[in-house]
Amino acid sequence: MALLPSKPRRSRRPHSGSYARAIRHLAEADPVMRRIIARVGPCGLKPYPRYFVTLCDSIISQQLSGRVAEIIFNRFARFYPQRRPTPALVAATPVARLRRAGLSGQKARYLKELARGFAVGKIRPRRFMRQSNKDIIESLTAIHGIGRWTAEMFLMFSLNRPDVLPVDDLGIQKAIQRWYGFRRLPAATTMRKVGRPWHPYETIACWYLWRSLR
Repeated sequence: MALLPSKPRRSRRPHSGSYARAIRHLAEADPVMRRIIARVGPCGLKPYPRYFVTLCDSIISQQLSGRVAEIIFNRFARFYPQRRPTPALVAATPVARLRRAGLSGQKARYLKELARGFAVGKIRPRRFMRQSNKDIIESLTAIHGIGRWTAEMFLMFSLNRPDVLPVDDLGIQKAIQRWYGFRRLPAATTMRKVGRPWHPYETIACWYLWRSLR
């Protein structure tokens, strides 16, 4: 599992105005988070709405460093017009060709299953805005190669859901351990307890925790 999710590796311009309420809430509710916010500065979290591309990127990034994942993703994207893979195009791409981008056979098959999921309606982007976090996680994790962590990253960085706390993320575990003074990486129950004051802005708090590790 990567220390940081794939999306933050892309450069983003800070646009803290849209998160002013969330930042104010976090700073008032949690003195530790207030120090982190002061250190990190403006929130640069921004949704990345190309849903299929984001999920492809997440699958490619699994178990890889950010730099290696970026290289492989760029090779993969160059297979398609304007570097824009679509479900139909990926579904039609032979596994052998996907592997030439540097993908393992397993990840190539995961990408093709994801493409089929979009094509046959297992994943229906038009429903996302009406669905709960739980419903979206269930629909995405029905696809081989997409686990809960990947689904949570999608909620945070594609759908911009404000209330996601990915307790399985190593970066969040390390940041909470460092800033909240735990001897060991905190368990999921401990992380939820620490994050209780952040609600309903867990996503923004996590963005700050990730950035605090840099």
